[in-house]
Amino acid sequence: MLTKRIIPCLDVNAGRVVKGVSFVDLRDAGDPVELARFYDQQGADELVFLDITASSDNRATIIDVVKRVSEEVFIPLTVGGGVRTAADVRNLLNAGADKVSMNTAAVMDPGAFADAARAFGNQCMVIAIDARRVRPDDAPVAPDFLPDCHPGKTELALGPDSTWQVVVHGGRTPTGIDVLKWARHTTSLGAGEILLTSMDTDGHVDGYDLELTRAVSDAVSIPVIASGGAGSPAHMADALSSGPDGGHADAALAATIFHFGEFTIASAKETIAKRKLPIRKAHD
Repeated sequence: MLTKRIIPCLDVNAGRVVKGVSFVDLRDAGDPVELARFYDQQGADELVFLDITASSDNRATIIDVVKRVSEEVFIPLTVGGGVRTAADVRNLLNAGADKVSMNTAAVMDPGAFADAARAFGNQCMVIAIDARRVRPDDAPVAPDFLPDCHPGKTELALGPDSTWQVVVHGGRTPTGIDVLKWARHTTSLGAGEILLTSMDTDGHVDGYDLELTRAVSDAVSIPVIASGGAGSPAHMADALSSGPDGGHADAALAATIFHFGEFTIASAKETIAKRKLPIRKAHD
C-alpha cells in the first residue's frame, strides 16, 4: 500500500491566505510564504497553493507569490488557479511548482489540459474537480458556455442516476457534467492525480463527503486527494481509510484546522498511524 499523504492547502486571494465556507465569507489566515515555511518544517508531505479568484477574475496566477513560496519549501508544491494553457503551466513550473492544477479551464477546453499533459507529462498535471450534489432542478443542464461539440453536453452530461455534478468558477457555476464521468474522462486526457473538493462540505469542518470521495477513488486508477470539510485528524483518517465506509483516498487536504491552530501536522499523522494506515512521520 502506498504511503498516505497529508497536504495543507493555501487558498490565496490578493496575495493572502484566506479560508471561508464553500468558498465564500472569506477570512484572513496569514501570509502564504510564512505558512508554507511553517508547514514544510512541521512535516507536511506536500503543499497545495490555489489562487482561488484567478479564474473568476479572468487573470493569471500570481507568479511572484508562487516563486516566493517555492523558495521556502522542500516538499512537492502543486499550484492552481487561472491556469488555462500549456504556456501557463510552463510559467508555473519555471516559478518552482512541481505540479500544476487545472480546473475551470480544463472543463471549458479539455484539449488544453491534454496539450499540457503531453508537453510536461502526466506526473506534472493535476485535475481539480469541484463537485456538488445534484439538486432536483439541476438535470438536465446544457449550459450555453459549453460549445455544442463539448462532451459535457453528450456522453459526460448528467443523467437520471447522477449524484454529483461538476461546478466551476470557485464552485459558483454549474456545468451539467457528471463528476464520475468527468473523473474517468480526465484520466484519458493525461491527468496524473485528482484534487477532489466537495462544495457541499467545504469549510464546514464536519468531515469530508466520504461517499463522493470513495466513488471517485474507486472509479479511477490515479491518486485522489480528498478535499473539503476536514474538521479533525479523525476526518482525515476516514478519508484515507480503505474500509467499506472510508473515502479510499490517497491523500487528505485540509486548511482550516491547520491555519487557525486547532490541530498540527504531527497530530494528524499520529491519528492516521493509529488507524494502521501507512504515513510518513512528521519529522522524518
